[in-house]
Amino acid sequence: MSKLRVLVVGLGNMGMSHALAYTRIDGYEVVGVCTRHIDKVQLPEVLQGAQKFSDFDTALKTLKPDVVSINTLPDTHAPYAIKAMEAGAHVFVEKPMALTVEDAEAVVATAKRTNRKLVIGYILRQHPSWIKFIEIARELGTPLVFRMNLNQQSNGETWSWHKRLMDSFPPIVDCGVHYVDVMCQMTSAKPVKVHAIGAKLTDEVAKNNYGMLQVQFDDGSVGWYEAGWGPMVSETAFFVKDVFGPKGSVSIVMAETAGAVKSDDINAHTKTNQILRHYADMSRPDERIDMTDEPGHDDLCEREQRYLLKAINEDIDLTDHMNDGVKSLRIVLAADESIHSGQVVAL
Repeated sequence: MSKLRVLVVGLGNMGMSHALAYTRIDGYEVVGVCTRHIDKVQLPEVLQGAQKFSDFDTALKTLKPDVVSINTLPDTHAPYAIKAMEAGAHVFVEKPMALTVEDAEAVVATAKRTNRKLVIGYILRQHPSWIKFIEIARELGTPLVFRMNLNQQSNGETWSWHKRLMDSFPPIVDCGVHYVDVMCQMTSAKPVKVHAIGAKLTDEVAKNNYGMLQVQFDDGSVGWYEAGWGPMVSETAFFVKDVFGPKGSVSIVMAETAGAVKSDDINAHTKTNQILRHYADMSRPDERIDMTDEPGHDDLCEREQRYLLKAINEDIDLTDHMNDGVKSLRIVLAADESIHSGQVVAL
C-alpha cells in the first residue's frame, strides 16, 4: 500500500511529538509542516524533507494531503479540522477539538458527511495502564466515586505555554476533557449535572488558572476533578487518580517516585508507576500491579497515529470515539459555565 501523505499543523510540544511519530510508522510520509513562524523553526533531520508553510490554507491547497494532523491552539481546531475533511483528508486533532459543543458537533457531522476518519487526541485511550485502570473500575459495582486531579506548578517556558493555552481555555477545560473522558468510560451512565468553582491567582492571565468541578451521573455515580496551572501551584498531591465503588477501589499511585517527579513534566501526566486495587469484602489482599515498563509520552503519540492508520486502512467505525469527544467537552464547558454563573448546570 502507498504511504499516506501527512500535513502536520502546529509544531509545539504535542505537534513535534506527533510529527516525529509519523516518521516512525511505515504507513505515513510527512510531506508538509505548518506553523506561524516556520522560518524560525529548526526541524529535526527526519523532517527536513517536508515542505514548510506558515499558512494553513496554502499548505492544504498546495499539498492535498491524505491526513492532516492538527496540533495548534484550541481556537483553530474545529475550523482546521472541517477544512481538512472538506478537502478530502482524514484528521487527527488534539483535544479539545473545539471551543464550543456546537462546533464540536459540526466537526463530527463533517466527518460523517465526508466519510473521513477523525481521531481526537485522547492520549490516555492508547495507554495500557489507563486501559487497565478503567477495566478494573468497571468491576467495582454501581455507583462509582471518581476523584481526580492534575495540578501543575509551571515556571519559565512551561508557564509561557500554559498562558498561551489559557487564551482559549482554563485548565479545568483543557486538561479536564481527558479525565472526564476516563470517568465516562468507567460508567455507561448518562451525566446529568455539573457544578464547579474557580479562582484566578495571577494578573498574568484573564482566565481562572484554577478550577474544580463536580459531576453527577444518572446511576448515582459522582466525581470531582481539579486542575491548576502556574508558578504558585502546590506540588503536594498534584496527581490523584482514584475510584471506588461498592466492591472496592482502584487507584493510580506513584509511591516509589513521590517527590522525584515534577508536576510540569509531561511524562508525569500519563505515568502510573503502579495500580493499587482494594477488595471491599477483604476476600483478597490489596493488589499492587506494577506498571514500570509502560510507554512514555512519545510512544503514546505514536500509538495514537497507529490507531488512526488502522482506522483508515480497516475502515473502523469511529462514531463512539467521536461522540465521546463531544460528551466530555460538553461536561467541562458546563463546568466553566457553572464557575461564571455560580449555578449548577443541567446537561
